[in-house]
Amino acid sequence: MLLTTSVGSLPKPEYLTTARTQARKGEIAAQELRRLEEQATREWIAFQEELGIDIMVDGEQYRGDMVAFFSEQLQGFRQSGLVRSYGNRYYRKPIIVDRVRRSAPMTLGWWQFAQGLTSRPVKGMLTGPYTIMDWSFNEYYPSRRATALALAEVVRDEARELERAGAQYIQIDEPAISTRLDEIDLAIEALGVVTKGLRAKTITHICYGNFEALAPKLNQLPVDQIDLEFANRNFTLLETFKRMRLTKEVGLGVADVHSHRIESTEEIIANLKKALTVFTPEQIYVDPDCGLKTRTPEEAKAKLRVIVEATRAVRDDLCGVACRTTK
Repeated sequence: MLLTTSVGSLPKPEYLTTARTQARKGEIAAQELRRLEEQATREWIAFQEELGIDIMVDGEQYRGDMVAFFSEQLQGFRQSGLVRSYGNRYYRKPIIVDRVRRSAPMTLGWWQFAQGLTSRPVKGMLTGPYTIMDWSFNEYYPSRRATALALAEVVRDEARELERAGAQYIQIDEPAISTRLDEIDLAIEALGVVTKGLRAKTITHICYGNFEALAPKLNQLPVDQIDLEFANRNFTLLETFKRMRLTKEVGLGVADVHSHRIESTEEIIANLKKALTVFTPEQIYVDPDCGLKTRTPEEAKAKLRVIVEATRAVRDDLCGVACRTTK
Protein backbone atom coordinates (compact mmCIF):
# COMPACT_ATOMS: atom_id res chain seq x y z
CA MET A 1 0.00 0.00 0.00
CA LEU A 2 1.02 3.63 -0.59
CA LEU A 3 3.65 2.70 -3.17
CA THR A 4 5.98 5.54 -4.18
CA THR A 5 6.81 6.43 -7.77
CA SER A 6 7.41 9.41 -10.06
CA VAL A 7 5.41 10.67 -13.00
CA GLY A 8 8.11 10.29 -15.65
CA SER A 9 10.55 13.05 -16.51
CA LEU A 10 13.42 14.09 -14.27
CA PRO A 11 15.71 17.09 -14.81
CA LYS A 12 18.79 16.67 -16.99
CA PRO A 13 22.17 17.38 -15.40
CA GLU A 14 24.04 20.37 -16.78
CA TYR A 15 26.57 18.23 -18.64
CA LEU A 16 23.70 16.61 -20.58
CA THR A 17 21.84 19.82 -21.46
CA THR A 18 25.14 21.20 -22.75
CA ALA A 19 25.76 18.05 -24.77
CA ARG A 20 22.28 18.12 -26.30
CA THR A 21 22.87 21.70 -27.47
CA GLN A 22 26.24 20.69 -28.90
CA ALA A 23 24.68 17.72 -30.68
CA ARG A 24 22.06 19.94 -32.36
CA LYS A 25 24.91 22.12 -33.65
CA GLY A 26 26.86 19.10 -34.89
CA GLU A 27 29.66 19.73 -32.40
CA ILE A 28 29.63 16.25 -30.83
CA ALA A 29 28.87 12.82 -32.28
CA ALA A 30 25.62 10.95 -31.64
CA GLN A 31 27.58 8.22 -29.85
CA GLU A 32 28.95 10.71 -27.32
CA LEU A 33 25.47 12.11 -26.67
CA ARG A 34 24.14 8.58 -26.16
CA ARG A 35 26.95 7.86 -23.67
CA LEU A 36 26.02 10.92 -21.62
CA GLU A 37 22.30 10.10 -21.75
CA GLU A 38 23.10 6.64 -20.41
CA GLN A 39 25.28 8.17 -17.67
CA ALA A 40 22.44 10.48 -16.57
CA THR A 41 19.98 7.57 -16.61
CA ARG A 42 22.31 5.51 -14.42
CA GLU A 43 22.59 8.39 -11.96
CA TRP A 44 18.81 8.80 -11.65
CA ILE A 45 18.22 5.06 -11.26
CA ALA A 46 20.90 4.96 -8.56
CA PHE A 47 19.27 7.89 -6.74
CA GLN A 48 15.85 6.23 -6.82
CA GLU A 49 17.47 3.02 -5.50
CA GLU A 50 19.05 5.02 -2.68
CA LEU A 51 15.67 6.53 -1.73
CA GLY A 52 13.89 3.19 -1.98
CA ILE A 53 11.28 4.35 -4.51
CA ASP A 54 8.98 1.40 -5.18
CA ILE A 55 8.25 1.92 -8.90
CA MET A 56 10.96 3.69 -10.85
CA VAL A 57 11.16 5.80 -14.00
CA ASP A 58 14.12 6.15 -16.34
CA GLY A 59 13.89 9.95 -16.10
CA GLU A 60 13.57 10.47 -19.88
CA GLN A 61 17.12 11.81 -20.18
CA TYR A 62 17.06 10.99 -23.90
CA ARG A 63 13.82 12.89 -24.62
CA GLY A 64 13.03 16.51 -25.30
CA ASP A 65 9.36 17.26 -25.86
CA MET A 66 6.94 14.44 -24.99
CA VAL A 67 5.20 14.55 -28.39
CA ALA A 68 8.09 15.48 -30.66
CA PHE A 69 10.12 12.56 -29.28
CA PHE A 70 7.59 10.10 -30.76
CA SER A 71 6.82 12.01 -33.96
CA GLU A 72 10.53 12.09 -34.82
CA GLN A 73 10.57 8.28 -34.82
CA LEU A 74 7.27 7.63 -36.59
CA GLN A 75 6.89 7.70 -40.35
CA GLY A 76 4.26 10.13 -41.66
CA PHE A 77 5.47 13.15 -39.66
CA ARG A 78 7.61 16.16 -40.38
CA GLN A 79 8.57 18.88 -37.93
CA SER A 80 7.43 22.51 -38.00
CA GLY A 81 9.23 25.55 -36.65
CA LEU A 82 9.21 26.40 -32.96
CA VAL A 83 5.80 26.76 -31.28
CA ARG A 84 5.34 28.13 -27.76
CA SER A 85 4.19 25.47 -25.31
CA TYR A 86 3.95 27.42 -22.04
CA GLY A 87 6.00 30.06 -20.27
CA ASN A 88 9.30 30.37 -22.11
CA ARG A 89 9.27 26.78 -23.32
CA TYR A 90 9.03 25.98 -27.03
CA TYR A 91 8.86 22.83 -29.10
CA ARG A 92 8.78 21.91 -32.77
CA LYS A 93 5.13 21.05 -33.34
CA PRO A 94 4.87 17.91 -35.48
CA ILE A 95 2.91 17.89 -38.75
CA ILE A 96 1.17 14.72 -39.96
CA VAL A 97 1.68 14.61 -43.73
CA ASP A 98 1.13 10.90 -44.51
CA ARG A 99 -0.14 7.67 -42.98
CA VAL A 100 1.45 7.23 -39.55
CA ARG A 101 3.57 4.09 -39.30
CA ARG A 102 5.89 2.62 -36.68
CA SER A 103 8.88 0.89 -38.26
CA ALA A 104 10.85 0.15 -35.08
CA PRO A 105 10.47 0.30 -31.27
CA MET A 106 10.67 3.83 -29.91
CA THR A 107 11.15 3.37 -26.17
CA LEU A 108 11.94 -0.33 -25.77
CA GLY A 109 15.73 -0.06 -25.83
CA TRP A 110 15.80 2.69 -23.20
CA TRP A 111 13.34 0.80 -20.99
CA GLN A 112 15.50 -2.32 -21.21
CA PHE A 113 18.61 -0.29 -20.39
CA ALA A 114 16.99 1.27 -17.29
CA GLN A 115 15.35 -1.96 -16.12
CA GLY A 116 18.72 -3.70 -16.39
CA LEU A 117 20.10 -1.30 -13.76
CA THR A 118 17.65 -2.27 -11.00
CA SER A 119 15.61 -5.15 -9.62
CA ARG A 120 12.72 -2.79 -8.90
CA PRO A 121 10.10 -2.30 -11.63
CA VAL A 122 10.65 0.55 -14.10
CA LYS A 123 7.59 2.01 -15.80
CA GLY A 124 7.25 1.98 -19.55
CA MET A 125 6.49 5.60 -20.54
CA LEU A 126 4.43 6.53 -23.60
CA THR A 127 2.59 9.63 -24.78
CA GLY A 128 -1.03 8.82 -25.54
CA PRO A 129 -2.64 8.97 -28.97
CA TYR A 130 -5.10 11.74 -28.14
CA THR A 131 -2.34 14.05 -26.89
CA ILE A 132 -0.07 13.35 -29.89
CA MET A 133 -3.02 14.12 -32.16
CA ASP A 134 -4.06 17.27 -30.31
CA TRP A 135 -0.53 18.67 -30.11
CA SER A 136 0.24 18.07 -33.81
CA PHE A 137 -0.88 19.69 -37.05
CA ASN A 138 -2.83 17.29 -39.28
CA GLU A 139 -2.54 17.58 -43.06
CA TYR A 140 -3.41 13.98 -43.94
CA TYR A 141 -6.30 12.36 -42.02
CA PRO A 142 -9.92 13.39 -42.72
CA SER A 143 -10.88 14.00 -39.06
CA ARG A 144 -9.53 14.26 -35.55
CA ARG A 145 -11.06 10.86 -34.75
CA ALA A 146 -9.32 9.20 -37.68
CA THR A 147 -6.03 10.78 -36.59
CA ALA A 148 -6.36 9.71 -32.95
CA LEU A 149 -7.27 6.12 -33.83
CA ALA A 150 -4.41 5.82 -36.32
CA LEU A 151 -2.00 6.99 -33.64
CA ALA A 152 -3.60 4.63 -31.12
CA GLU A 153 -2.54 1.67 -33.23
CA VAL A 154 1.15 2.60 -33.22
CA VAL A 155 1.13 3.44 -29.49
CA ARG A 156 -0.62 0.08 -28.87
CA ASP A 157 2.14 -1.76 -30.73
CA GLU A 158 4.78 -0.03 -28.61
CA ALA A 159 2.92 -0.88 -25.40
CA ARG A 160 2.64 -4.53 -26.38
CA GLU A 161 6.36 -4.67 -27.10
CA LEU A 162 7.14 -3.22 -23.68
CA GLU A 163 4.89 -5.80 -22.04
CA ARG A 164 6.50 -8.66 -23.96
CA ALA A 165 9.88 -7.44 -22.71
CA GLY A 166 8.64 -7.63 -19.11
CA ALA A 167 7.30 -4.18 -18.25
CA GLN A 168 4.95 -4.54 -15.27
CA TYR A 169 3.70 -0.94 -15.44
CA ILE A 170 2.92 1.02 -18.61
CA GLN A 171 2.00 4.68 -18.35
CA ILE A 172 0.24 6.40 -21.25
CA ASP A 173 0.34 10.15 -20.66
CA GLU A 174 -2.75 12.06 -21.83
CA PRO A 175 -2.45 15.65 -20.53
CA ALA A 176 -4.51 16.99 -23.44
CA ILE A 177 -7.61 15.13 -22.20
CA SER A 178 -8.28 17.76 -19.56
CA THR A 179 -8.28 20.67 -22.02
CA ARG A 180 -10.89 19.44 -24.54
CA LEU A 181 -13.80 18.07 -22.56
CA ASP A 182 -15.98 17.93 -25.68
CA GLU A 183 -13.70 15.16 -27.00
CA ILE A 184 -13.36 13.04 -23.88
CA ASP A 185 -15.24 10.15 -25.51
CA LEU A 186 -12.75 10.16 -28.38
CA ALA A 187 -9.85 10.15 -25.90
CA ILE A 188 -11.44 7.20 -24.08
CA GLU A 189 -11.90 5.32 -27.37
CA ALA A 190 -8.30 5.90 -28.48
CA LEU A 191 -6.86 4.96 -25.08
CA GLY A 192 -8.94 1.78 -25.15
CA VAL A 193 -7.25 0.76 -28.40
CA VAL A 194 -3.87 1.09 -26.65
CA THR A 195 -4.70 -0.79 -23.46
CA LYS A 196 -6.99 -3.55 -24.76
CA GLY A 197 -5.51 -6.95 -23.93
CA LEU A 198 -2.58 -5.65 -21.89
CA ARG A 199 -1.84 -7.60 -18.71
CA ALA A 200 0.60 -5.02 -17.32
CA LYS A 201 -0.82 -2.44 -14.93
CA THR A 202 -1.86 0.53 -17.06
CA ILE A 203 -1.72 4.15 -15.93
CA THR A 204 -2.65 7.45 -17.48
CA HIS A 205 -1.37 10.80 -16.28
CA ILE A 206 -3.60 13.88 -16.73
CA CYS A 207 -2.62 17.31 -15.48
CA TYR A 208 -3.70 20.92 -15.14
CA GLY A 209 -7.27 20.94 -16.39
CA ASN A 210 -10.89 21.18 -15.35
CA PHE A 211 -11.05 17.97 -13.34
CA GLU A 212 -14.32 18.91 -11.68
CA ALA A 213 -16.01 18.80 -15.09
CA LEU A 214 -13.97 15.78 -16.21
CA ALA A 215 -14.60 13.74 -13.04
CA PRO A 216 -17.82 11.98 -14.15
CA LYS A 217 -15.87 10.41 -17.05
CA LEU A 218 -12.74 9.39 -15.16
CA ASN A 219 -14.06 5.96 -14.20
CA GLN A 220 -14.60 5.24 -17.91
CA LEU A 221 -10.93 5.67 -18.79
CA PRO A 222 -9.70 2.18 -19.81
CA VAL A 223 -6.71 2.04 -17.42
CA ASP A 224 -6.05 0.67 -13.95
CA GLN A 225 -4.74 3.90 -12.48
CA ILE A 226 -5.28 7.63 -13.03
CA ASP A 227 -2.45 9.91 -11.98
CA LEU A 228 -3.56 13.45 -11.02
CA GLU A 229 -2.09 16.63 -9.55
CA PHE A 230 -3.36 17.40 -6.07
CA ALA A 231 -0.63 19.57 -4.50
CA ASN A 232 -0.90 22.41 -7.01
CA ARG A 233 -4.59 22.69 -6.08
CA ASN A 234 -3.97 22.52 -2.33
CA PHE A 235 -5.77 19.17 -2.31
CA THR A 236 -9.16 20.77 -3.07
CA LEU A 237 -9.60 18.01 -5.67
CA LEU A 238 -10.31 15.64 -2.80
CA GLU A 239 -13.70 17.32 -2.40
CA THR A 240 -14.60 16.20 -5.92
CA PHE A 241 -13.83 12.59 -5.09
CA LYS A 242 -15.77 12.75 -1.85
CA ARG A 243 -18.82 13.38 -4.04
CA MET A 244 -17.85 11.04 -6.86
CA ARG A 245 -16.19 7.76 -5.92
CA LEU A 246 -13.15 6.95 -8.05
CA THR A 247 -13.08 3.21 -8.68
CA LYS A 248 -9.56 3.28 -10.14
CA GLU A 249 -6.25 3.41 -8.37
CA VAL A 250 -5.06 7.00 -8.01
CA GLY A 251 -1.61 8.47 -8.54
CA LEU A 252 -1.65 11.14 -5.82
CA GLY A 253 0.49 14.16 -6.66
CA VAL A 254 1.78 15.47 -3.32
CA ALA A 255 4.56 17.83 -4.49
CA ASP A 256 4.07 20.88 -6.71
CA VAL A 257 6.43 20.57 -9.69
CA HIS A 258 5.96 24.23 -10.66
CA SER A 259 7.22 25.58 -7.35
CA HIS A 260 10.80 25.96 -6.14
CA ARG A 261 9.55 25.45 -2.60
CA ILE A 262 10.40 22.08 -1.09
CA GLU A 263 7.43 20.67 0.79
CA SER A 264 8.08 19.57 4.35
CA THR A 265 7.72 15.97 5.44
CA GLU A 266 5.03 17.07 7.92
CA GLU A 267 3.05 18.81 5.17
CA ILE A 268 3.01 15.74 2.94
CA ILE A 269 2.11 13.49 5.89
CA ALA A 270 -0.86 15.75 6.67
CA ASN A 271 -2.04 15.72 3.05
CA LEU A 272 -1.65 11.96 2.76
CA LYS A 273 -3.82 11.57 5.82
CA LYS A 274 -6.44 13.81 4.20
CA ALA A 275 -6.34 11.64 1.09
CA LEU A 276 -6.82 8.52 3.20
CA THR A 277 -10.22 9.84 4.25
CA VAL A 278 -11.26 9.56 0.59
CA PHE A 279 -9.16 6.72 -0.88
CA THR A 280 -8.01 3.39 0.56
CA PRO A 281 -4.28 2.86 1.28
CA GLU A 282 -4.15 0.17 -1.41
CA GLN A 283 -5.67 2.59 -3.94
CA ILE A 284 -3.01 5.31 -3.55
CA TYR A 285 0.32 5.58 -5.36
CA VAL A 286 2.34 8.58 -4.13
CA ASP A 287 4.30 10.83 -6.50
CA PRO A 288 4.85 14.46 -7.56
CA ASP A 289 2.08 16.34 -9.43
CA CYS A 290 3.77 15.91 -12.81
CA GLY A 291 7.19 15.33 -14.32
CA LEU A 292 10.01 17.06 -12.47
CA LYS A 293 12.06 18.11 -15.51
CA THR A 294 11.24 21.81 -14.92
CA ARG A 295 13.04 21.78 -11.56
CA THR A 296 16.77 21.75 -10.93
CA PRO A 297 18.28 18.35 -10.13
CA GLU A 298 18.75 19.47 -6.52
CA GLU A 299 15.10 20.55 -6.19
CA ALA A 300 13.83 17.35 -7.81
CA LYS A 301 15.92 15.20 -5.47
CA ALA A 302 14.73 17.13 -2.42
CA LYS A 303 11.07 16.78 -3.44
CA LEU A 304 11.42 13.05 -4.08
CA ARG A 305 13.22 12.60 -0.77
CA VAL A 306 10.46 14.20 1.31
CA ILE A 307 7.82 12.25 -0.64
CA VAL A 308 9.48 8.96 0.29
CA GLU A 309 10.11 9.98 3.92
CA ALA A 310 6.51 11.15 4.43
CA THR A 311 4.99 8.11 2.72
CA ARG A 312 7.15 5.78 4.78
CA ALA A 313 5.98 7.46 7.99
CA VAL A 314 2.31 7.16 7.06
CA ARG A 315 2.77 3.58 5.87
CA ASP A 316 4.48 2.62 9.13
CA ASP A 317 1.69 4.24 11.09
CA LEU A 318 -0.96 2.33 9.13
CA CYS A 319 0.94 -0.90 9.59
CA GLY A 320 1.13 -0.24 13.33
CA VAL A 321 -2.62 0.32 13.54
CA ALA A 322 -3.29 -2.83 11.53
CA CYS A 323 -0.95 -4.87 13.70
CA ARG A 324 -2.50 -3.60 16.93
CA THR A 325 -5.99 -4.32 15.54
CA THR A 326 -4.95 -7.87 14.61
CA LYS A 327 -3.56 -8.52 18.08
